[in-house]
Amino acid sequence: MPPRDQQRAAFLRAHNWARASGSQLAGDASGRLYWRLSKPTTKAQKQTAILMDADPALNDPQTTFIEISRYLNTAGLSAPIIFASNITHGFLLLEDFGDALFSNVIAKAPEKETLLYTCAVDCLLELRQKQPASGRQQATPQVLAAMIAPAFDWYGKNANAELTAQDKITSIAHLQKFLERHAAECSVTILRDFHADNLIWLPQRQGLQRVGLLDFQDAMIGHPAYDLVSLTRDARRDLTPGIADKITSRYLASSDLDPDDFSAASAVLSVQRNLRILGVFTQLAIEAGKLQYLELLPRVWQHLLQDLAHPALADYASLITAKLPPPDPTIRTLMRATCPKPRQH
Repeated sequence: MPPRDQQRAAFLRAHNWARASGSQLAGDASGRLYWRLSKPTTKAQKQTAILMDADPALNDPQTTFIEISRYLNTAGLSAPIIFASNITHGFLLLEDFGDALFSNVIAKAPEKETLLYTCAVDCLLELRQKQPASGRQQATPQVLAAMIAPAFDWYGKNANAELTAQDKITSIAHLQKFLERHAAECSVTILRDFHADNLIWLPQRQGLQRVGLLDFQDAMIGHPAYDLVSLTRDARRDLTPGIADKITSRYLASSDLDPDDFSAASAVLSVQRNLRILGVFTQLAIEAGKLQYLELLPRVWQHLLQDLAHPALADYASLITAKLPPPDPTIRTLMRATCPKPRQH
């Protein structure tokens, strides 16, 4: 048995899950692996849990996930309860929220989209009222601007863009200025991957706890618009027209934020996010053979163009579109040819 399998088996034995049956779940955009475990508690009932396998050789320690899970639950929201952990070896045993991802629920019952997105934005409003989580890095303009480097190092390079080192430096510096002007505030806990594939519908619960939260180990302290942008400019699905405006209006109606200032901040943060996503998705395909991420690039590009057109980003659109080509079929085919076969686990 490989050493990693031995460590996993030892962890499960130590917490009375050694005899559980398990099925591997689809992974996320990280090096983490997941299993759903099931064991009988009585003749008629079974207990389930999720095993997160975050190999320290591939992932940062999961201490942030544990801390933010506790923070969110204390705030009255629904994050998975941590049943057991081994930080040294990178194992967590988590509460199982089931499979009712927002994206799955809406695909089967489109009439629920408004309800689900309204509940999601209400969770963001609740976080705005809470003291930010302690010990988290601030998403300052300098930090956020530096995070778009993969757009040049991975997307631009593999799209055969004619780039120089100065192009990346100039683009980062200009974006930092726009962020300083429009989105410098760092006042709320931002989960950073707040979108339909990381939200689970828990209708048996009440109020805000009906929204199960996942994938928040990269949480930071940032601008109030950040997670709303993540929700409304979703790289994985198109929202029904009008939903984004409706929940944005709901957020603004329950806050003291100026609508014009919030619109500018949202546009600049969206450009930052989508430039980074272009690079990260390309890297996932090129390095790990996760080819499905290449098919998401056109939607990411459309989000990018939509927000580059905002008046707050005057002159930045021409800078970016002159250096980075759109992810058309020819470019995606070129990228696909350089990708390894998908890894088997």
